[in-house]
Amino acid sequence: MTGNNLSYQYKTANVVVKLIVINAVLFLLVSLGSFFFSVSPQYLSRWFVLSDDFDTLLFRPWTLITYGFLHFSFFHILFNMLWLYWFGQFVLNLFNGKRLLTIYLLGALFGGLLFVLSYNFFPVFEKDNRPLIGASGAVTAIMVFIATYAPNTEVRLFTFTLKLWHIALFLFLLDLVRIPSSGNAGGLMAHVGGAIFGFVYATQLAKGNDIGKWFENFMDWIAYLFKPRTKKPFKTVHRTTQPAPQRSKPKEAKSDHQKKVDGILDKIGKSGYESLTKEEKDFLFKAGKED
Repeated sequence: MTGNNLSYQYKTANVVVKLIVINAVLFLLVSLGSFFFSVSPQYLSRWFVLSDDFDTLLFRPWTLITYGFLHFSFFHILFNMLWLYWFGQFVLNLFNGKRLLTIYLLGALFGGLLFVLSYNFFPVFEKDNRPLIGASGAVTAIMVFIATYAPNTEVRLFTFTLKLWHIALFLFLLDLVRIPSSGNAGGLMAHVGGAIFGFVYATQLAKGNDIGKWFENFMDWIAYLFKPRTKKPFKTVHRTTQPAPQRSKPKEAKSDHQKKVDGILDKIGKSGYESLTKEEKDFLFKAGKED
């Protein structure tokens, strides 16, 4: 019963809660797997983390998305999920779950792309062979998106009343300042990539251009491929032959005709067939052929 209840709660939850559950379950699986098999989390999830090497990425293109669901540190996933829940609720107040999922996944995608490009085209980023993991880029995309689309939305933070754009701008500038000295330049570049996407998406959407629509259609197509097909039972169709409709005579005319026939028959019964006139004989002959 408990399992069924949890399954029902997950199915009826909004997309933000579902994303948090997926991230939490994967974190537990990787943590427990590395403990029981005595291997590092990096080794256990090596096929799903994002490498800065183009050759590796060429053979593992899915890692541009999957890295955004992996965390190796408790506090890493804790703060990412808190920010996701907080900013995600603002998005769901204005948009549906599909749009939020689009921002999350494309934010991870563009954050990952900027991470790879930075380590391969900008000499200032020295390769340290550390893969990229975490939902930070995706969460930053959601934060900047809603702060750009509804910048004057006010939130209460302790004793202060702030607007969404104040919070988003402060956190974005903080990431930029920390890039040279944080020791996690790659992760911070993923934040920047997600932020750029969130900003562009929101500004274009405000102009009536939904640049994420193609991705929503792609997700619908993927969902259709895995949708179970319900087979309908074959129906046996029998051909029914219906007699051709007969043209009926008006009820009154039919009654007059019958009366005339009856009258002629009575005359025959009383006086014989020879007593009929030629007209009566012809009429009776025709009536006999019609019957």
